[in-house]
Amino acid sequence: MTDIAGHSPFGGLVRLLRDRASWMAAVDVFAILTAIVLPFSTSLTAIFIVAMLIAWGPFLDLRAFLYSLRRPIAAVPIAFFALAVIGTLWSDAAWGTRLYAVFPAAKLLMLPVLFYHFERSGRGVWVMIAFLVSCALLMIMSWAVTCAPNLTLKPAVDASRGIFVKNYIDQSQEFTLCAVALAYPVVQLLRAGKIWQALALCVISLSLIANMVFVVVSRTALVTLPILFAGFGLLHLRLRTNLLMLGAAIAVGLVAWLVPFGTIWSSVAPNLCAAHPLLKPEMTAARREMLTSPPLEWTFKTFSRDYQLYEEEQVPTSFGERSTYWKYALRFIAAAPLVGHGTGSSKGLYEQAAHEPDWARGIRVFPNPHNQTLNVAIQWGVLGVVMLYAMWGVHLLMFRGGDFANRIGLLVVAQNVLTSVFNSHIFDFHEGWMYVLGVGIAGGMVLKSKAAEQTGAATGS
Repeated sequence: MTDIAGHSPFGGLVRLLRDRASWMAAVDVFAILTAIVLPFSTSLTAIFIVAMLIAWGPFLDLRAFLYSLRRPIAAVPIAFFALAVIGTLWSDAAWGTRLYAVFPAAKLLMLPVLFYHFERSGRGVWVMIAFLVSCALLMIMSWAVTCAPNLTLKPAVDASRGIFVKNYIDQSQEFTLCAVALAYPVVQLLRAGKIWQALALCVISLSLIANMVFVVVSRTALVTLPILFAGFGLLHLRLRTNLLMLGAAIAVGLVAWLVPFGTIWSSVAPNLCAAHPLLKPEMTAARREMLTSPPLEWTFKTFSRDYQLYEEEQVPTSFGERSTYWKYALRFIAAAPLVGHGTGSSKGLYEQAAHEPDWARGIRVFPNPHNQTLNVAIQWGVLGVVMLYAMWGVHLLMFRGGDFANRIGLLVVAQNVLTSVFNSHIFDFHEGWMYVLGVGIAGGMVLKSKAAEQTGAATGS
C-alpha cells in the first residue's frame, strides 16, 4: 500500500511541491510570462509578478537573501523606497494621496529579489527572449492596425495610428530597447560567421526601427534612439562602420521625412484605410494630417508648432505643459530644498500653482513635472536626488563587463536615465517595470557569471 501511495498522482504532487528546483522553475516561468504580457497588459503583469513572489518564497534561504541585501545594488533601491515611506510624515497631502504616491516606488523592492533569484537561475536569457518575441508580435500588430484600424483594442476616441494596445509612448520605449539590444548579438554573430542567425535578428531590429520611422514614434524615443545607437557604435564598432551606419540613418530619415506613409497605404489598400477613424469626414483637419503626413515630419512639426503656440499666444500645448511644470517645479524645490515637501505633495502644489496669474489657461494640473529628477526633488529634496542618482550609479557600475548580460543591463539603465529627462519613468508603471525587470534579471546573470569566475579562479589556484 505504501508503495502504491508513493507512486500515486498525489504522492508525485507532494514530491514536486517539496522540490526546490521545481519552485525555482516556477519563478522562471512567471518571470517569462511577465515579460510576455508587459507590452500588452498592466493587470496581467501585476498578477504574474505577485505569482512570482509567491513561488519564490517557500524555499528561500533567508540568511543568504538578507546577506545579499548588503550589496549597494540592492541596498540603495531599498533605501529609496524607505525614503518614500518616511517622506509621508512631512507631507501636507491627504493620507490617501501620500500612501498612493508610495506605490510607484514599491516596485524597486523587486530588484533585490530578482538579483538573488537570477544569480541562481540559468533562465535569465529566456525571459529576455520572451520580451523580444512579445515586442515583435506587438510590432506586427502595429503594422496591421496601421492598415486595418478596426483591429485596435483602443476605444475609437483614443484611436491613433499604429497603436494596438496602450499608447505610442510605451510602445516606442519597448521598440527602442529591443532594436538597440539586438545590435550586440548581431555583431557577435557576424564576427563568428553565423550570417543567417545575424540576418534574422537584424531583420527584427530593422522592422522595429521601421515601425517607429514610418508609423508612429514618441518624441522621447526620437531623441534617445540615436544616442543609444551612437553609444553602442562607440563601444563595439570601428570608425568606418559607424560612418556607414550614420549615412544609412540619414538616408532612412530623409525617406521618413519626405514619404507620407499614410497616403501610400491609402493607395495600396484603399478599402482598409478608408475605414480609419482618423480619416472619417467628421474628424478634425489636424487629426487627418497626422495620418497622412510623413511621421518624422509630423513629429517635428508638432514640436515646433507647440513651442510657437505656447510662447507667442499662451495656448496650452504639450510643450507648454512641460515648460510650465518645470518652471513651477524649480519654485517648489527652492522652497524646500533639503528634504522636499513630502511624499505625494506634488499634486497639491500644482493645484495651488494653477491659480497663479502666469499659469497658462488650459494647462492641465498633473501630479508630476514630467522629469524624474524634478519629481523626486519636489517630494524629497536634495536627499531624494542623491538617492536616485546613487541608484542609477551603482547599477551602471554593475554592468562594466563586455558580455551580453552586461550590455543589456547597461542599455536598460542608460535608456531609463535618458528618458527620465522628459518623463518620470522610474515611477511610471510600464517603463518602471522595464527598468526593474531588465536591471534585476541582467544583474542576476552578471552576479552569477562573476561567482562562477571566482569559483574557477579558486579551483585553479
